[in-house]
This record gives sequence, C-alpha cells and structure tokens, in this order.
Amino acid sequence: MSSPRTAAPRTPAGRRRPDWAGRNYSLLTGAAIITNLGSQGAHIAAAFAVMQTGGSVGDVGLIAAARTLPLVLFLLIGGAVADRLPRHRVMVAANVLNCLSQAAFAVLVLAGEPRLWQMMLLTALCGTGTAFFNPAAEGMLLSTVSGEHSNRAFALFRMAINGAGIGGAALGGAMIAAVGPGWVLAADAAAFAVAGALRSFLDVSHVPDRAPGGGLLSDLREGWVEVRTRPWLWSIVLQFSVVVAVVGAADAVYGPLVARDQLGGPAPWGVALAFFGVGTIAGAVLMMAWKPRRLLLVGTLCVFPLALPSAGLAVPLPVWGLCLVMFVSGAAIEVFGVNWMTAMHQEIPEEKFSRVTAYDWFGSVSMLPLATALAGPAEAAFGRTDALWGCAVLVVVPTALVLLVPDVRRMTRRTHGKTIATAARDQASAPSPSLAMAPAPAPAPAPAEQAPADTAGR
Repeated sequence: MSSPRTAAPRTPAGRRRPDWAGRNYSLLTGAAIITNLGSQGAHIAAAFAVMQTGGSVGDVGLIAAARTLPLVLFLLIGGAVADRLPRHRVMVAANVLNCLSQAAFAVLVLAGEPRLWQMMLLTALCGTGTAFFNPAAEGMLLSTVSGEHSNRAFALFRMAINGAGIGGAALGGAMIAAVGPGWVLAADAAAFAVAGALRSFLDVSHVPDRAPGGGLLSDLREGWVEVRTRPWLWSIVLQFSVVVAVVGAADAVYGPLVARDQLGGPAPWGVALAFFGVGTIAGAVLMMAWKPRRLLLVGTLCVFPLALPSAGLAVPLPVWGLCLVMFVSGAAIEVFGVNWMTAMHQEIPEEKFSRVTAYDWFGSVSMLPLATALAGPAEAAFGRTDALWGCAVLVVVPTALVLLVPDVRRMTRRTHGKTIATAARDQASAPSPSLAMAPAPAPAPAPAEQAPADTAGR
C-alpha cells in the first residue's frame, strides 16, 4: 500500500488523467513540456546568434562549451543542495536564473552586435541553473508516484518531454527564419518564467522535514557512499561515462561531416535526428505497457543499439537506412531510461536521491567535452571511418562488461506499491541495501575527499 505521504490524490471522475497522476505530477510534467519547447529552439538560436555576428564554427563550439562546463563544475553541489533544501524551491530558483540569463541574452541579440564573451557568460549562467535544477527535478518527480505506478509515470513523462523537444526544435528553427534568434531566446526566457510559476504551486506537505546534515562536503561523501556501495549503480555509471561521450562525439562532430560529404548536405542528418526523437517516443509508449521483471538486464541489453548510428555513419548507410538505425537506437535508449529510473526509484533512499542523481548526471557530461575535442584529432590520426567504428566499439565493450555484474543481471522489479520512503524505513535494519537483489560486497573504501570521475546521466 502506498505511503500516505507520497500517495497521489484520487482524481475526480470528470477528469481524464489517471488516478496516479496527481496534481504534483501534472504540474511537473506541464512545466517540463513548456521548458523543453523553449530550450530546444534556444540551443539552435544561440548558434545562429553567434553566426549572425560573424562568429566562426569555433565560436559556436565555445558557446556550447560554456553551457556544458558549469554542469561539470556544479552538478554535485546542486545535488547536495537539493537534498538539504526543499527541492521545489531549488527548482524555482534555477528557473529564475535561467529566465534572467536568457532574457539578457535576448536583449543583447535584439539590440545588435553582442560580444562573444557576453554570450558565453550568459550561456554559462543558464548552464549553472541547469546544474542545480536537474538533481532537484528528478528527486521531486520520484516523490509524486508510488512504486507500482513508477514505470508508467516515468514513461509518460519522458514521452511528453521528448515530444516537446522535437516540436521545440522544429518551432525554434521556423521562428529563427521568420523573426530571428533574439525572439526565440526571449520566448525561452518566457517559458522558464511560466514553468517556474507552475512549479511554485507544487504541494510539498507530504515531504518530511530533513534532519540537518554535517555540511556540504559531508553530504557529498554520503552520496558517494550510496554510489560506490552498489555495484549495479557504479558499473552503469562507468559504462555511460564512456557511452555518452562517444555517442555525443559521433552525433555532434562526425554526423554533420558525413552528411555534408556523403549524404547530400545537412538536411538528411536533420531527418535522421528527427527519427531518433520519434524512436524515443515509441520507446516511451512501449514502456507504458511493458514492465520487464529484470529491469536492469533488459535496460542494459537495450544500450547495445546505441552503437548502430556510429556504425551506420561509418559505412555510410543511405539516408533511409540511417533513419532506421536512429529510430531503433532512440527507442532502445528510452527503454533503458525508464528501467533505469525505476531501479533508482526503488533502490535509492529518498532523502539521498538528489545527491545520487547528481553523480549520475555528472558522469553524463564529464567526458563529453573531452570526447568532442578529441574527435577532430582522432579523425586526423585514424581516418573518419575508423574513428566511427571506434565509437561503435566503445559502446559495445563497456555494455558487455556491465552484464558481468551479478546485480545488473539479477535485480528484479518490486511488485508492491511501496514508495522509496516506505521501503527505506523497512530496510533500515536489513543487511542488504535492496530487497530485490542478493547482498554484494562493497568496494574498498575510497578516501573521503575523492570525487568520482564517472557517472551516468540518462
């Protein structure tokens, strides 16, 4: 039976949303749709704003780096803050920072001749807001549904934001052509304002007061202990630190080059990316009905198809073949993502969830700047085809190694409706951190000051 602190309120018969999708879940999903619509177009607008002022391709890369670097620097701190303060307040504060930075960026562009350092600074502020927002947002979403509904809730949420991302990119591109990048950035600022207002109405009366901790560094160490004492968690964190990096390099660097040189221009690559987005929606629809018992085993097997786009670019496949493999990989990674969040939901204590999520997100971006920076030298050293095959291999090998971890193969889905908070209380005196997995020895303790170099963000 669901805990009364986290049970979703029953829905009146006149409404169409399911019983488990309570007020908080609806507010969070609606706000995420609004921000995704704005942000996807804003990413394109930022690049065009740089080029509009005569900036080079390297300048566009600096803007992208300015957005990513704060994520690497502040994600772990953001996770600790989200576990110390009310998460909805952290989310609203992050939205305010995003709104103000994007509004200032829009004013600069609309006024004409913005300088590169100004655009980099404002983009970095937006990235900082994201670093604090993401860990708090995932922790808040998990508290809105009971365990028995988590699979469907995550799938519906991801389907909604993926669909908004596809629509936002298309709408943003059309708006840039019609009215210019400045107004797209202004629309993104407005989207953050609306989303922050919606999130300010979240009902947090069910969230228990958190006991005062021993300081920020102590909180970060506790989060790291949660990661390193769970073999299934740190092994997948290591896996995705590599997978996200090489897939990102293939998509951001090699994909456009192959499209330019061998597929007839940028349009085919844009179509292929759209098929990836459609695949993620298809995967989310599938996961609304499918609840695999061995959730991490199924999820990990679905990471293998992420090697297909790199292999398809290496051949290269004709456009229709590339669209097909992009669709398959999009659907597969969505299956992984829903199973991964379900596993996190049932295994990680609620009061430490944002810190663990921060380590997870940190891994997804920590190696990405290095991989994209090395993509050019790798092409020069080995050739583009061999570099792309190398990307495919670096997806397959870590994924195969993860399957050697017993906990990844054995973890099973809980069928009862306990929330994380309830499960944590029940497990307080149990020898194993999980009711669904056999106990496993923890790795040797790391020095207290040691920060993890790798995590996974899905």
